[in-house]
Amino acid sequence: MSKELLRIADLHAWYGESHILHGVDLSVNEGEVVCLLGRNGAGRTTTMRAIVGLTGTRKGSIRINGEEAIKLAPHKIARLGVGYCPEERGIFASLTAEENLMLPPTIATGGMSIEEIYAMFPNLKERASSPGTRLSGGEQQMLAVARILRTGARLLLLDEISEGLAPVIVQKLAEMIRTLKAKGYTVVLVEQNFRFAAPLADRFYIMEHGHIVKQFAQSELTQNMGMLQEYLGV
Repeated sequence: MSKELLRIADLHAWYGESHILHGVDLSVNEGEVVCLLGRNGAGRTTTMRAIVGLTGTRKGSIRINGEEAIKLAPHKIARLGVGYCPEERGIFASLTAEENLMLPPTIATGGMSIEEIYAMFPNLKERASSPGTRLSGGEQQMLAVARILRTGARLLLLDEISEGLAPVIVQKLAEMIRTLKAKGYTVVLVEQNFRFAAPLADRFYIMEHGHIVKQFAQSELTQNMGMLQEYLGV
C-alpha cells in the first residue's frame, strides 16, 4: 500500500464573502495521478489554490505528508514539497526560457537539474535563449511545469495544462506525466479535457458546486461513462 501524501477533510474556502468550497474531502496516495473533473465553476481550481494557501479564508483540514497545513502560509506549504502550476502559467516575459528555469528556489532536495529538464523537454533546450514572449503556448506550458520540477517538489498540482494547445503538444504533456509518475512523483490534475486525462489518472474525483460528488478508479472508468456524460457532457 502506498502512503497517503495528501488528505483533505471538510475543506471550506472563500474569496471575500463568496463561499466556494463546501466541505471537500479527498485523498491522494504517493505516486498516484489523480484528476479533478467538473464543469467550469465547480471548485476544482479553488481546491488547488486552497491546498497551497492562495484562497482568502480556509477552514477544515489539509494534511500534506502527515503535516497539517490549513494555517500555514503559502511559502511554508511549498516547503512541504508542493509545486503548483497555475492555469495562467506566469512566465516572465522579459527573461529567457533558461532564466525562467533558474528562478525557482530550492524547497527540497532532489530537484531536477537543467540537463534533466532539457532531456525531458528538448523544445526548451532549443529555445533556451528565447525570451518568454517568443515562446509558443505549448513551450510556455512546458516551461511552467519545468520550473516546479526544479524546486524539488514531489507533489505537483497542475491546473488545465492541456488547455488551448495543439494535439501534438498535448501528447507530449501526456508523455511527461507518465514519465513523472514512473519517477515516483505524485500528480493532481485539474482538467477540462477528459480525453487527455482519462488514460493518465489512477483515480478521478468529480466536483460540482464546491463538493465532491463522485470518485472512482481507472478500472471503473467504462462503467461510469454514463455518469460522466451527466456531469461533464463528455
